Amino acid sequence: MQNTSFDNEADYSDDLDFAAAPEAESCVKLTVPLDMAGLRLDAALAKLMPEYSRSRLSTWIKDGAVEVNGKAAQPKDKLIGGEFITVRVRPSEENLAFTPEAMDLDVVYEDDTVIVVNKPAGLVVHPAAGNWTGTLLNGLLAHCPELSQVPRAGIVHRLDKDTSGLMVVAKNLPAQNALVQQLQARTVKRIYRAVANGVVPFDGKIDTLIGRDPHNRLKMAVVKYNGKPAITHVKVLERYPAHSYIECSLETGRTHQIRVHMREANHPLAGDPVYGNPRHPCSEVAKETVKHLQRQALHAYRLSFVHPKTQQTVSFEAPLPEDMYHLLSVLRLEAGLDSSLSREEEWQEKLDKDDDDDWNEDDYDVEVVYVRE
Repeated sequence: MQNTSFDNEADYSDDLDFAAAPEAESCVKLTVPLDMAGLRLDAALAKLMPEYSRSRLSTWIKDGAVEVNGKAAQPKDKLIGGEFITVRVRPSEENLAFTPEAMDLDVVYEDDTVIVVNKPAGLVVHPAAGNWTGTLLNGLLAHCPELSQVPRAGIVHRLDKDTSGLMVVAKNLPAQNALVQQLQARTVKRIYRAVANGVVPFDGKIDTLIGRDPHNRLKMAVVKYNGKPAITHVKVLERYPAHSYIECSLETGRTHQIRVHMREANHPLAGDPVYGNPRHPCSEVAKETVKHLQRQALHAYRLSFVHPKTQQTVSFEAPLPEDMYHLLSVLRLEAGLDSSLSREEEWQEKLDKDDDDDWNEDDYDVEVVYVRE
């Protein structure tokens, strides 16, 4: 059954209530500097306690967990400077609820600041309704117990249950905040490999608003109003008789972004149970191979970001999983292309081919831009 909890390709930076919180309730006492005179209480607290989101601070104020000079206050109250503020820092219910579960994790890289993991298809990232156990978060807590002190066990972005590939996890609060800021600034580079239905004619850019599908609240869709901006760059790697091997680079991280955008471009991902076309015309061999995927043919294969501690840009790659590699081998054979290369040779050939690819817009022959109407 398709997971409908929206544990998917999206950034937690989209969530206003992302904030960090310690494991147990504590009390913080502050004095408002004179140079903050005129600021609203919530704005001043955001400056005084930058490790917490303004959304969470506002919630604490409204719930009476913040007092100014011994009295309850409101987020919009103006300060004059010199006030004494008491903040009862509340624990995250999320942190208290999740438990460690031992599992085999494909850890690509780890140091004292971040973990980069290659998530397999079929693994839910975050506990939610219908998936309270057996998630990546549970496995991370068992692998690195100190993650219990970090909201969402350090997870800052997500992959759909049936999407494989790379994710970065922060091992402490400063690293998590730094990565969230990078996601908000769109400086994290995420490149996916996918197999799409049909022959994608050219490289391009898809620029739309994405929101809940007005006809099905369990799905996302390109919408004209009340959606979030979403930009995907698409590059064609190989073309086959009825499919295309493509590379997608994300500027934004919206729910089901690549899957929705490729459907909008009339080239839904092969095997996608929600946005795909099960009646896509192709050979029986290709159809049967896609059916055996039992998921969308989508893999997060390259991830680059500025390391929160060293401030150096780091990049990681994860080879295609066996099921997608097998699908490509079948499609290449049908197209009369060389399918005799080993996995390692094939992977290295692709890396060598793309080493100088910086994903600049000037690299595209044609841009596919869906204009907001």
